[in-house]
Amino acid sequence: MKIQIHFQLFFLFFVNVAQAVEISTPLIQGAMVIGKTAVGNKIHFLGREVRVNEEGIFVVGLGRDAPKKVNVTETFPSGKQEVHRFAVKQRSYKEQRIEGVPKRTVQVPEAELPRIRKEVKLTKSARNIDSKRKDFLQSFIWPTKGVITGVYGSRRFYNGEPRRPHFGIDIAAPKGSLVWAPISGKVTLVHNDMYFSGGTLIIDHGHGVSSTFIHLSEILVEEGDEIEQGGVIAKVGSTGRSTGPHLDWRINWFEQRLDPQLLMDGPPEKLTQP
Repeated sequence: MKIQIHFQLFFLFFVNVAQAVEISTPLIQGAMVIGKTAVGNKIHFLGREVRVNEEGIFVVGLGRDAPKKVNVTETFPSGKQEVHRFAVKQRSYKEQRIEGVPKRTVQVPEAELPRIRKEVKLTKSARNIDSKRKDFLQSFIWPTKGVITGVYGSRRFYNGEPRRPHFGIDIAAPKGSLVWAPISGKVTLVHNDMYFSGGTLIIDHGHGVSSTFIHLSEILVEEGDEIEQGGVIAKVGSTGRSTGPHLDWRINWFEQRLDPQLLMDGPPEKLTQP
């Protein structure tokens, strides 16, 4: 059985228990990788036992700075283990250096730190859900129509000091533009006013894969809602620390930050209403 990932992504095939893992092409930093093993086998990746469904299908994620080599450990019902080592294609990321920026512009007020820590805990909890959902096997669609103004992995340096990399795709769109669910899922977090991200929405797609939508002006769903692909979930805004209306869309596999653009065909400005 072969599961396809878009943008010339990579296929990871697992065959019967008597054979070794085979990888058809190199993997890449930021990729969501879907694999298959024999039913009854266990998979460990990055120190985590990976959920395997009743068909032997599983998913793992390679973060922005995934190393050149990573291991997948396969455990058979007999207890025998095989460690499969495979290559990860490395990427280069955009950098922007800005000098003369006032410190008050880039520093977080100390009084806001307790609030920020609480909000980080909330988002980490939502992204750590390991449900049986299979929504991640759907083909993704763009969640709004617009022009890409920020890309995954890019980093700014203010006065020579690096900021955190950007872990999503920024899509510029007018305030109030509709946001659609890129695939189906269950709403696990709704927050109208986070310090950095403003209106924030997280949807679980199963097996640790989740989507995060931030800077929203309005959220149209509630925690616990079951969402179908293409359903209206929110409106574009410029809340939190944002300089203009846009949607920042992010995908995670647990703590690993993935590149949404690797899952897409074509640019978001060509999107029509789902």
